[in-house]
Amino acid sequence: MLSTEQRDQFQRDGYLVVPGFKTMDQIARLRQRAGEIVNEFDPSQGRSIFTTRDQTTATDEYFLRSDNTIRCFFEEEAFGPDGQLRQEKALSINKIGHALHDLDPVFEAFSRDAKLAAVARDLGLVDPKVWQSMYIFKQPGIGGEVRWHQDATFFETTPVSVTTFWFALEDATIDNGCLWVEPGGHRGPMRERFVRNGDDIKMETLDSMPWPDDSSAVPLEAKAGSLVCFHGLLPHYSAPNRSPVSRHAYTLHATDGTTTYSPHNWIQRDASFPVRGFE
Repeated sequence: MLSTEQRDQFQRDGYLVVPGFKTMDQIARLRQRAGEIVNEFDPSQGRSIFTTRDQTTATDEYFLRSDNTIRCFFEEEAFGPDGQLRQEKALSINKIGHALHDLDPVFEAFSRDAKLAAVARDLGLVDPKVWQSMYIFKQPGIGGEVRWHQDATFFETTPVSVTTFWFALEDATIDNGCLWVEPGGHRGPMRERFVRNGDDIKMETLDSMPWPDDSSAVPLEAKAGSLVCFHGLLPHYSAPNRSPVSRHAYTLHATDGTTTYSPHNWIQRDASFPVRGFE
């Protein structure tokens, strides 16, 4: 599926952009289904806000119980001082997570296909296991910042194997909060580990190496339909969206089943709900 040059780029830089991976029809179906899920969502079921600024403090029972189901999370700036939404619900949701790929037929059809399985193999995943899916809205005006982090923090394996598959469902630009990455940064250490023991969670610092700055970070602008793949140790970030247009995206996180998946990762599966691959 991938050329030698693309595979070499992924190994060198820690990321790869594949334009035109998904069709506009496929994207339209996914966006419509996401809209339906939000429309059906009753905010009284949970007013959990998603933020990456202090995840240990911000993580609540609603979030922890979203590991193997489907739940909606609000933008950090969605509510006013009076506790009411500043704008309509559809423009207030930060993301939907975290088992869309297994529990919703539309999302499953988007997440599992032979092309994606071939890309995963080309990137070195011998036995891909998809643990998490997220539909990210990056709402106009209030789309929250996602601080610098590495996805291996949340999906630790020995050796490191988690790979992110990020689909641009709208054009991602500097103006509306596209991803920023540090080329080659995946060759650095894992800086943090998000550890779960039952309902107790903590963020452990593993290495004090500073996060990238403007001197080494580059923007990953991507047209709708593009697939962005990146290594689990690649530092990445996205700025707040202060523009008048959203930046919808869909992400999948997969590890290699030939590696050892940590029993302290926040998402676990058992025989009643087995983790599956791309096919």
